[in-house]
Amino acid sequence: MLLPVFAIVLVAASPTSPQGADLLDQGYHDMYNLEFNDAHRCFREWERVHPDDPMGPVSDAAAYLFSEFDRLKILRSEFFYNDKTFLNSKKLKPDLQIKHDFEADLARSQRMAESILARSPADEGAQLASVLRLALESDYAALIDKQYWQALNETKETRTYAEKLLAKHPDCYDADLAVGVENYLLSQKPAPVRWVLKLTGAQTDEETGIAKLRVVAEKGHYLKPFAEMLLAIAALRANDKPEAKRLLSTLASQFPQNDLFRDELAKL
Repeated sequence: MLLPVFAIVLVAASPTSPQGADLLDQGYHDMYNLEFNDAHRCFREWERVHPDDPMGPVSDAAAYLFSEFDRLKILRSEFFYNDKTFLNSKKLKPDLQIKHDFEADLARSQRMAESILARSPADEGAQLASVLRLALESDYAALIDKQYWQALNETKETRTYAEKLLAKHPDCYDADLAVGVENYLLSQKPAPVRWVLKLTGAQTDEETGIAKLRVVAEKGHYLKPFAEMLLAIAALRANDKPEAKRLLSTLASQFPQNDLFRDELAKL
């Protein structure tokens, strides 16, 4: 089962200015809409205006990863809905330039976040940038490099960071996605596998997972569409096609350039 895909856009920092809010909102909308060049322009402009904010480069890294997912056709129902298709698929051939730029963005964001956290350990934006960085790394490891155990360990670490963030900032609803995804996706594994996963410290409670995803779908900001997508996948697995259709219809309307939502809706 696809382990860490919650991370593509795990960002919920409060923008520091109206201009910043517009840039981040537009950048993530462009990314969901598969308009990656426009998304990069927005995120890089945010970074130019806020050169010490780790959310700029980590958001740009998310756009790189999401563009690779689109190019390689990873975010399709076969990967979410069919364990064999995901686990038995061949190792993919990444775009080496995108990988280089992706890793450079993550490294730059890490340096910025660590500098802020050294002065202010409870800084919400820097904590979220760290959560997102770990999650993006786990996404790449699992879905492109096929390094599943590394991805699982990074997924657990990301969830732990998210829980610490939520303990101090409970209204940072997008961070709930980290907890929700780990619990829901791992709950779909067979009982013996769940038992082993629990021994490693993983969380595998389906009800907790769905509840957290619904929180993000209802109250989240940048992650709201992604939570809706994961809930649609959960509805498909539960054979609740009306709910899956409702969610995918909403996403297809909001992001008309994203053929993923249209294609998955057509399959229903």
